[in-house]
Amino acid sequence: MWKIKGQELVYSLINPLVEWMIRRNISPNAITTIGLVINLVAAIVFIIGAEFAVRTDLSYVAIGGGLILFGGLFDMIDGRLARLGGTSSKFGAFYDSVLDRYSELIMFFGINYYLISHDYFFSSMFAFLALIGSLMVSYTRARAEALGVNCSVGFMQRPERVIIIGFSAVLSGLIASLFGNDLRIYSEFLSYPVFEPVFVFILPLAFVAIMANATAIRRLVHSWKEFKKLEKKEYA
Repeated sequence: MWKIKGQELVYSLINPLVEWMIRRNISPNAITTIGLVINLVAAIVFIIGAEFAVRTDLSYVAIGGGLILFGGLFDMIDGRLARLGGTSSKFGAFYDSVLDRYSELIMFFGINYYLISHDYFFSSMFAFLALIGSLMVSYTRARAEALGVNCSVGFMQRPERVIIIGFSAVLSGLIASLFGNDLRIYSEFLSYPVFEPVFVFILPLAFVAIMANATAIRRLVHSWKEFKKLEKKEYA
């Protein structure tokens, strides 16, 4: 229920912009392409941060996160534009799905590059697992529905992934800028910090990794049950 209300709120905010685009005959595919370009720019920002920023400077992480959120907005606009403008098509839906996968691959590439370059190798594994989960969430649904089974179950879909990753990246940069890039909290029992601003980005990334793969597995189990039902009907 909260998700439906959230979508209605977002749609009420973007509808004036969508209507403006309809009046100017802007193609949904063009908006989809712009979203891909924004995610490409986000990945480039992470790479620049990896190459030219010191380990404690999270300003590039915050900028990259802001761009991820901005690109996610275009991902919502293209579908809304197609529906309200009456320009929905099978190729448009296909094009949107393909570019969404490219957007996520590019985004996670930039994040992994940043984390590995700044010696957060263990944390980069979360980003890699989140990438695997993200792809499998999409693939399990697409494959199941191609075989005749509805498979939209699960929590960690693309909008949730974009919001969690983008918002946490922005928040980690804001915390670093407010409290200092060198903020570290240590425990008397450990030689390494139990908290630093980048954890605000890494921990939600780990959450996405766990929940995305859990969603993919849930869709696998759901599809297995649904296929069993279909088989029983066929042989009844």
